[in-house]
Order: sequence, then C-alpha cells, then structure tokens
Amino acid sequence: MATTDKASPRDRLLDAAARLCYRDGVSIGVEALCREAGVSKRSMYQLFGSKDEMLAASLERRVPGYDARLTHPDPQAPPRERILYVFERLERDSLDADFHGCPFLAALVELKDPGHPASEVAREAKERLAHAFRTEAERGGARDPELLARQLMLVFDGAGARAGARVERLADGLATATAATLCDAAGLVR
Repeated sequence: MATTDKASPRDRLLDAAARLCYRDGVSIGVEALCREAGVSKRSMYQLFGSKDEMLAASLERRVPGYDARLTHPDPQAPPRERILYVFERLERDSLDADFHGCPFLAALVELKDPGHPASEVAREAKERLAHAFRTEAERGGARDPELLARQLMLVFDGAGARAGARVERLADGLATATAATLCDAAGLVR
C-alpha cells in the first residue's frame, strides 16, 4: 500500500520502516519499504545512504513516543506506582491486535550485530528504561536498585516478547503482579 500523503519522502520512508519492520521484521527488503512509502530507491539512498541508516533513524524517531507511553502521567507518583505503571501499560498495549512486542528488543534480537546503527539505537532505548527502573528503585529504597532494575527488565522484555508472539496473554495482570512481587521482595516502599 503506497503512501500518497503530503508528508516528505523522508517522513514517508521512516513511517513505512516503522510499520513494516514492526510487523514483518527488520529484514524487510528495500523495494518493499520504498513501495510502501511511495519513494524511489534512489531517493531513499540519497536521503539515508543505506537501509541500516534508515532503520536506525526510524527507531530513533520512535523513542520519544515509547518513553512517553511508559512514563507515569503524574511526576509526583510514588516510585512503586511509577514502576507498576510501565507493566500496566504493557498489558494494555498487548491487547491490541497489532501488538508484536517491543520494537527495540525485536531489532536487537533480529540484527544480532551490536555495532549495527539500529542496534545501537535500540540498546540505548532499552538502557533508558532500565535506568528509569533503577532510578525509581533508588527513590523507593530498594535494597539493590541495580538488581531490581535488571529483574524488571527481564519481566518487561519477556512478557512483551511472549505476548507479541501470541504465546501469552497479559490481560490477567500477570506482568504487573510479577513486577509487584519483585518490588516487594526488594524492599521497595509501598
């Protein structure tokens, strides 16, 4: 489905890459990306230089929305509530028929090359979430904030991957309950 709106060719390519790579994986071909965006291959290479650069730019463009979606709307909310909000949001998002898990984790798993430009963007996005967990764990008095952040990342990524693969349903609150148990075990203040 070629895009014919008034967006710039660059924006159309980034939008197409976001849609197709999330749905079909980062191995999607340049021809399919260009066809979806309604942009010639020549234009794509003039704008980005390579498919790798375009993938990285597409992921980079998703970061603000990803961060905003996982940030509690009340900056004064207690640390535990701010952490559990992330898992509640994951559970809500997982109910969407188009949910395929975390786009950043998917890129890391598919690309396997830590030096790939898109891998670097994806790793930074995941590190920001881990940092947010660690910061909240520190604010909430967890005994070992680093360990709790690592545990929460495992639950977040595992739950998202399993829900995205349609082997787990998160509608029952399992991810949030698991995160809450970890928070309690770490001594996070209620």
